[in-house]
Amino acid sequence: MAKDRLFAQPIKRRFEFDEEVASVFDDMISRSVPFYKENMELIRSLLVRALPQGALLYDLGCSTGSLVIDLAKKRPDLRLVGLDSSKAMIERAQKKAKAFGVDVVFEVADILDYPFQKAEAMVSNYTLQFIRPREREKLIRKVCEALRSEGVFVCSEKIVSKDKWLDRALVDIYFDFKRSQGYSDYEIAQKREALENVLVPYTMQENLQMLQEAGFHFVEPIFRWANFATFFAKK
Repeated sequence: MAKDRLFAQPIKRRFEFDEEVASVFDDMISRSVPFYKENMELIRSLLVRALPQGALLYDLGCSTGSLVIDLAKKRPDLRLVGLDSSKAMIERAQKKAKAFGVDVVFEVADILDYPFQKAEAMVSNYTLQFIRPREREKLIRKVCEALRSEGVFVCSEKIVSKDKWLDRALVDIYFDFKRSQGYSDYEIAQKREALENVLVPYTMQENLQMLQEAGFHFVEPIFRWANFATFFAKK
């Protein structure tokens, strides 16, 4: 696994999921998101229990495909589709799936326009936060409409707090976490600048409201660490 040192040098542009990011993404996500491995295992375990034989699942913004590849190992009967707008990410996902000998379909696609088939489940990990709010809410309605009755949607997001002191404190604690993972203050500052106005997080309440207004009759947070949260929604 290539080590993430992308922001050890001065940034030249806004953050993009290009070849540079794709080449170090697995290391970047594991060192940048607290309890990432444990949270993905929680999501996989839930889906293994929730999905019937032959169910269709879409991973929206699948990056290098780790979640659906691991899910395919546990449930080879499932129809798994990974979608990402980054060609570099999809190419790596396809190579990983081939190496593990699992049957997962990966497509370069814009999830805002993608023609979903009726599905039993959809997953979106740290993807919605990169979609503009108006388009984000339209996408969630589209996701709900594409799910079958009792279908599930699991999404993980970075969140903010309405309380300014708490929000600042949680950000500081998060930066301490990143330092513990080997990132320098310079790298942390560089990445934060690159993500400015690219990553737009909601509060916990805004995420819950968005899911409920889209048509999900049951919504509940299933994981939270400081300013990161995962939501489970059922149609």
